[in-house]
Amino acid sequence: MRVLITGAAGFIGSHVAERLIQLGHHVTGVDNLSTGRPDNFPIGAPLRVGDISQGVIPDGPFDVVYHFAASYADRHAWERDARTNVLGTIAVVRAAAEWGARIVYAQTSLCYGLSPVSPVRTDAPLDPHGSYAVTKTAGEAFIRDSGLPWVSLRLANIYGPRNLSGPAPAFYKRLAAGEPCTVVDSRRDFVFVDDLVEVAVAAREQGQGIYHVASGSDVAVADVYLHVAAAMGVGEALPTLMPRLPDDVATLLLDPSETEREFGWRATTPLDIGIPAAVEWYREHQVGETFTHLSQGG
Repeated sequence: MRVLITGAAGFIGSHVAERLIQLGHHVTGVDNLSTGRPDNFPIGAPLRVGDISQGVIPDGPFDVVYHFAASYADRHAWERDARTNVLGTIAVVRAAAEWGARIVYAQTSLCYGLSPVSPVRTDAPLDPHGSYAVTKTAGEAFIRDSGLPWVSLRLANIYGPRNLSGPAPAFYKRLAAGEPCTVVDSRRDFVFVDDLVEVAVAAREQGQGIYHVASGSDVAVADVYLHVAAAMGVGEALPTLMPRLPDDVATLLLDPSETEREFGWRATTPLDIGIPAAVEWYREHQVGETFTHLSQGG
Protein backbone atom coordinates (compact mmCIF):
# COMPACT_ATOMS: atom_id res chain seq x y z
CA MET A 1 0.00 0.00 0.00
CA ARG A 2 0.93 3.63 -0.51
CA VAL A 3 0.56 5.30 2.88
CA LEU A 4 0.68 8.95 3.92
CA ILE A 5 1.29 9.83 7.57
CA THR A 6 0.73 13.36 8.83
CA GLY A 7 2.63 14.19 12.00
CA ALA A 8 5.08 11.55 10.81
CA ALA A 9 8.07 12.82 12.81
CA GLY A 10 6.09 12.84 16.03
CA PHE A 11 5.79 10.25 18.75
CA ILE A 12 2.98 8.07 17.39
CA GLY A 13 3.40 8.79 13.68
CA SER A 14 7.05 7.72 13.61
CA HIS A 15 6.35 4.42 15.38
CA VAL A 16 3.52 3.59 12.98
CA ALA A 17 5.75 4.53 10.02
CA GLU A 18 8.46 2.13 11.18
CA ARG A 19 6.04 -0.77 11.48
CA LEU A 20 4.37 -0.14 8.13
CA ILE A 21 7.74 0.00 6.39
CA GLN A 22 8.70 -3.30 8.07
CA LEU A 23 5.54 -4.78 6.57
CA GLY A 24 6.58 -3.66 3.09
CA HIS A 25 4.34 -0.64 2.61
CA HIS A 26 5.48 2.56 0.89
CA VAL A 27 5.32 5.31 3.49
CA THR A 28 5.53 9.07 2.94
CA GLY A 29 5.47 11.50 5.84
CA VAL A 30 4.69 15.17 6.38
CA ASP A 31 5.42 17.15 9.55
CA ASN A 32 5.96 20.81 10.42
CA LEU A 33 8.44 19.77 13.17
CA SER A 34 6.81 22.02 15.76
CA THR A 35 6.92 19.14 18.25
CA GLY A 36 8.28 16.33 16.08
CA ARG A 37 11.93 15.45 15.45
CA PRO A 38 13.24 14.56 11.99
CA ASP A 39 15.45 11.83 13.47
CA ASN A 40 12.30 10.05 14.69
CA PHE A 41 11.24 9.28 11.12
CA PRO A 42 12.72 6.19 9.43
CA ILE A 43 15.88 6.91 7.42
CA GLY A 44 15.34 6.67 3.67
CA ALA A 45 11.58 7.23 3.70
CA PRO A 46 10.44 10.53 2.17
CA LEU A 47 9.55 13.18 4.75
CA ARG A 48 8.17 16.51 3.60
CA VAL A 49 8.60 19.37 6.06
CA GLY A 50 5.62 21.69 6.06
CA ASP A 51 2.28 22.53 7.58
CA ILE A 52 -0.89 20.77 6.44
CA SER A 53 -2.95 23.83 7.40
CA GLN A 54 -1.02 25.74 4.74
CA GLY A 55 -1.73 23.12 2.10
CA VAL A 56 1.57 21.25 2.39
CA ILE A 57 0.38 17.76 1.56
CA PRO A 58 2.54 15.35 -0.46
CA ASP A 59 1.34 14.43 -3.92
CA GLY A 60 -0.75 11.29 -4.05
CA PRO A 61 -2.41 9.10 -4.73
CA PHE A 62 -2.29 7.23 -1.42
CA ASP A 63 -4.38 4.26 -0.36
CA VAL A 64 -4.42 5.10 3.34
CA VAL A 65 -3.88 8.35 5.23
CA TYR A 66 -2.88 8.20 8.88
CA HIS A 67 -3.82 11.63 10.17
CA PHE A 68 -1.73 12.11 13.32
CA ALA A 69 -0.67 15.75 12.92
CA ALA A 70 -2.02 17.86 15.79
CA SER A 71 -1.42 21.14 17.57
CA TYR A 72 -1.49 20.71 21.34
CA ALA A 73 1.56 22.38 22.89
CA ASP A 74 -0.08 25.63 24.04
CA ARG A 75 -3.60 25.48 25.48
CA HIS A 76 -4.02 29.22 24.88
CA ALA A 77 -3.19 29.02 21.16
CA TRP A 78 -6.79 28.65 20.00
CA GLU A 79 -6.09 29.99 16.53
CA ARG A 80 -3.14 27.68 15.94
CA ASP A 81 -5.04 24.66 17.25
CA ALA A 82 -7.99 25.52 15.02
CA ARG A 83 -5.75 25.96 11.95
CA THR A 84 -4.02 22.62 12.39
CA ASN A 85 -6.66 20.43 14.01
CA VAL A 86 -9.68 21.73 12.08
CA LEU A 87 -8.57 23.43 8.86
CA GLY A 88 -5.58 21.11 8.50
CA THR A 89 -7.87 18.12 8.94
CA ILE A 90 -10.23 19.48 6.29
CA ALA A 91 -7.30 19.82 3.87
CA VAL A 92 -6.30 16.22 4.57
CA VAL A 93 -9.88 15.01 4.07
CA ARG A 94 -10.17 16.89 0.75
CA ALA A 95 -6.96 15.27 -0.48
CA ALA A 96 -8.04 11.83 0.72
CA ALA A 97 -11.34 12.25 -1.11
CA GLU A 98 -9.49 12.94 -4.35
CA TRP A 99 -7.47 9.76 -3.90
CA GLY A 100 -10.34 7.64 -2.57
CA ALA A 101 -8.17 6.93 0.44
CA ARG A 102 -9.06 5.45 3.80
CA ILE A 103 -8.40 7.66 6.85
CA VAL A 104 -7.10 6.52 10.22
CA TYR A 105 -7.33 9.31 12.80
CA ALA A 106 -5.81 9.73 16.25
CA GLN A 107 -8.34 11.34 18.59
CA THR A 108 -7.97 12.36 22.22
CA SER A 109 -10.14 10.73 24.88
CA LEU A 110 -10.49 14.21 26.36
CA CYS A 111 -13.41 14.49 23.95
CA TYR A 112 -15.54 12.99 26.75
CA GLY A 113 -15.09 15.95 29.07
CA LEU A 114 -14.08 16.39 32.69
CA SER A 115 -16.39 13.93 34.42
CA PRO A 116 -17.27 10.99 32.15
CA VAL A 117 -18.91 7.88 33.58
CA SER A 118 -16.33 5.08 33.77
CA PRO A 119 -15.76 2.88 31.97
CA VAL A 120 -16.39 5.21 29.04
CA ARG A 121 -18.13 3.61 26.04
CA THR A 122 -17.65 4.84 22.49
CA ASP A 123 -21.25 6.05 22.43
CA ALA A 124 -20.80 8.21 25.55
CA PRO A 125 -21.74 11.90 25.21
CA LEU A 126 -19.03 14.20 23.92
CA ASP A 127 -18.16 17.21 26.07
CA PRO A 128 -14.69 18.46 25.08
CA HIS A 129 -13.12 21.24 27.14
CA GLY A 130 -10.03 23.20 26.15
CA SER A 131 -8.68 24.14 22.76
CA TYR A 132 -6.99 20.82 22.02
CA ALA A 133 -9.97 18.61 22.81
CA VAL A 134 -12.48 20.92 21.13
CA THR A 135 -10.54 21.19 17.87
CA LYS A 136 -9.58 17.52 17.72
CA THR A 137 -13.22 16.58 18.19
CA ALA A 138 -14.24 18.95 15.41
CA GLY A 139 -11.65 17.34 13.14
CA GLU A 140 -13.06 13.91 13.90
CA ALA A 141 -16.54 15.13 12.95
CA PHE A 142 -15.33 16.33 9.54
CA ILE A 143 -13.73 12.94 8.90
CA ARG A 144 -16.96 11.19 9.92
CA ASP A 145 -18.97 13.37 7.55
CA SER A 146 -16.60 12.89 4.61
CA GLY A 147 -18.21 9.69 3.33
CA LEU A 148 -14.77 8.04 3.18
CA PRO A 149 -13.91 4.79 4.93
CA TRP A 150 -12.48 5.85 8.29
CA VAL A 151 -11.36 4.76 11.71
CA SER A 152 -10.95 7.11 14.64
CA LEU A 153 -8.76 5.74 17.42
CA ARG A 154 -9.70 7.47 20.66
CA LEU A 155 -6.58 7.07 22.72
CA ALA A 156 -5.86 6.43 26.36
CA ASN A 157 -2.58 7.92 27.65
CA ILE A 158 -0.02 6.57 25.20
CA TYR A 159 3.57 6.51 26.45
CA GLY A 160 6.95 5.16 25.44
CA PRO A 161 10.13 6.14 23.57
CA ARG A 162 9.89 9.53 21.79
CA ASN A 163 6.95 10.67 23.91
CA LEU A 164 7.36 14.25 25.16
CA SER A 165 3.90 14.86 26.61
CA GLY A 166 2.29 13.64 29.80
CA PRO A 167 3.75 12.62 33.15
CA ALA A 168 6.57 10.20 32.24
CA PRO A 169 8.86 12.63 30.34
CA ALA A 170 8.07 15.43 32.82
CA PHE A 171 9.07 13.21 35.75
CA TYR A 172 12.23 12.09 33.93
CA LYS A 173 13.29 15.62 33.09
CA ARG A 174 12.90 16.88 36.65
CA LEU A 175 14.53 13.89 38.28
CA ALA A 176 17.46 14.02 35.84
CA ALA A 177 17.97 17.68 36.76
CA GLY A 178 17.72 16.94 40.49
CA GLU A 179 14.52 18.97 40.73
CA PRO A 180 11.51 18.12 42.90
CA CYS A 181 8.46 16.53 41.29
CA THR A 182 4.79 17.07 41.95
CA VAL A 183 2.29 14.27 41.50
CA VAL A 184 -1.38 15.01 40.92
CA ASP A 185 -4.05 12.91 42.61
CA SER A 186 -5.50 11.44 39.42
CA ARG A 187 -5.68 8.14 37.59
CA ARG A 188 -5.20 7.29 33.93
CA ASP A 189 -5.22 4.34 31.57
CA PHE A 190 -1.68 4.04 30.21
CA VAL A 191 -0.97 2.13 26.97
CA PHE A 192 2.52 1.47 25.64
CA VAL A 193 3.11 2.76 22.13
CA ASP A 194 3.94 -0.67 20.67
CA ASP A 195 0.47 -1.87 21.69
CA LEU A 196 -1.11 1.13 19.95
CA VAL A 197 0.92 0.45 16.81
CA GLU A 198 -0.59 -3.04 16.50
CA VAL A 199 -4.16 -1.78 16.29
CA ALA A 200 -3.24 1.30 14.23
CA VAL A 201 -1.54 -0.84 11.60
CA ALA A 202 -4.50 -3.23 11.48
CA ALA A 203 -6.82 -0.26 10.96
CA ARG A 204 -5.30 0.38 7.54
CA GLU A 205 -7.77 -2.15 6.15
CA GLN A 206 -10.02 -3.15 9.04
CA GLY A 207 -12.74 -1.47 11.09
CA GLN A 208 -15.13 1.41 10.50
CA GLY A 209 -15.92 4.22 12.93
CA ILE A 210 -14.76 4.83 16.48
CA TYR A 211 -12.60 2.57 18.64
CA HIS A 212 -10.90 2.97 22.00
CA VAL A 213 -7.20 2.19 22.32
CA ALA A 214 -7.07 1.42 26.02
CA SER A 215 -6.14 -1.30 28.48
CA GLY A 216 -9.43 -1.20 30.36
CA SER A 217 -7.77 -0.47 33.70
CA ASP A 218 -6.39 2.69 35.26
CA VAL A 219 -3.46 3.40 37.56
CA ALA A 220 -2.54 6.34 39.74
CA VAL A 221 -0.22 8.91 38.17
CA ALA A 222 1.86 8.40 41.32
CA ASP A 223 2.54 4.83 40.14
CA VAL A 224 4.00 6.20 36.91
CA TYR A 225 6.29 8.41 38.99
CA LEU A 226 7.47 5.41 41.01
CA HIS A 227 8.22 3.42 37.85
CA VAL A 228 10.18 6.33 36.32
CA ALA A 229 12.15 6.87 39.53
CA ALA A 230 12.92 3.16 39.80
CA ALA A 231 14.09 2.96 36.18
CA MET A 232 16.38 5.92 36.86
CA GLY A 233 17.68 4.45 40.11
CA VAL A 234 16.41 7.34 42.22
CA GLY A 235 13.71 5.51 44.14
CA GLU A 236 14.43 7.43 47.33
CA ALA A 237 13.27 10.73 45.78
CA LEU A 238 9.70 11.35 46.97
CA PRO A 239 7.29 13.60 45.10
CA THR A 240 5.05 16.33 46.45
CA LEU A 241 1.39 15.40 46.22
CA MET A 242 -0.96 18.08 44.96
CA PRO A 243 -4.68 18.27 44.20
CA ARG A 244 -5.98 18.16 40.67
CA LEU A 245 -6.31 21.32 38.65
CA PRO A 246 -9.81 22.40 37.59
CA ASP A 247 -9.23 21.17 34.02
CA ASP A 248 -7.84 17.78 35.07
CA VAL A 249 -10.02 14.66 35.00
CA ALA A 250 -10.04 12.53 38.16
CA THR A 251 -9.96 9.34 36.10
CA LEU A 252 -10.34 8.57 32.43
CA LEU A 253 -11.00 4.88 31.96
CA LEU A 254 -12.04 3.78 28.47
CA ASP A 255 -13.91 0.60 27.58
CA PRO A 256 -11.82 -1.20 24.89
CA SER A 257 -14.25 -4.09 24.34
CA GLU A 258 -15.30 -3.02 20.81
CA THR A 259 -11.66 -2.74 19.75
CA GLU A 260 -10.85 -6.11 21.24
CA ARG A 261 -13.74 -7.73 19.35
CA GLU A 262 -13.07 -6.03 16.01
CA PHE A 263 -9.30 -6.34 15.93
CA GLY A 264 -8.64 -9.30 18.22
CA TRP A 265 -6.36 -6.95 20.13
CA ARG A 266 -5.44 -6.25 23.73
CA ALA A 267 -3.00 -3.84 25.36
CA THR A 268 -0.54 -6.15 27.10
CA THR A 269 2.64 -4.21 27.95
CA PRO A 270 2.90 -3.47 31.70
CA LEU A 271 4.43 -0.30 33.12
CA ASP A 272 7.43 -2.18 34.48
CA ILE A 273 8.43 -2.97 30.89
CA GLY A 274 7.19 0.14 29.08
CA ILE A 275 8.52 2.81 31.44
CA PRO A 276 12.13 1.50 31.44
CA ALA A 277 12.02 1.47 27.61
CA ALA A 278 10.93 5.11 27.63
CA VAL A 279 13.57 6.07 30.20
CA GLU A 280 16.29 4.41 28.11
CA TRP A 281 15.27 6.54 25.13
CA TYR A 282 15.24 9.69 27.28
CA ARG A 283 18.77 8.92 28.48
CA GLU A 284 20.03 8.50 24.93
CA HIS A 285 18.24 11.45 23.34
CA GLN A 286 17.62 13.81 26.27
CA VAL A 287 14.31 15.47 27.01
CA GLY A 288 14.03 19.08 25.94
CA GLU A 289 10.69 20.80 26.15
CA THR A 290 7.77 18.71 27.42
CA PHE A 291 4.13 19.47 26.74
CA THR A 292 0.79 19.36 28.50
CA HIS A 293 -2.75 20.38 27.58
CA LEU A 294 -3.40 21.41 31.20
CA SER A 295 -3.21 24.94 32.60
CA GLN A 296 0.14 24.17 34.20
CA GLY A 297 2.64 21.37 34.10
CA GLY A 298 3.08 18.61 36.68
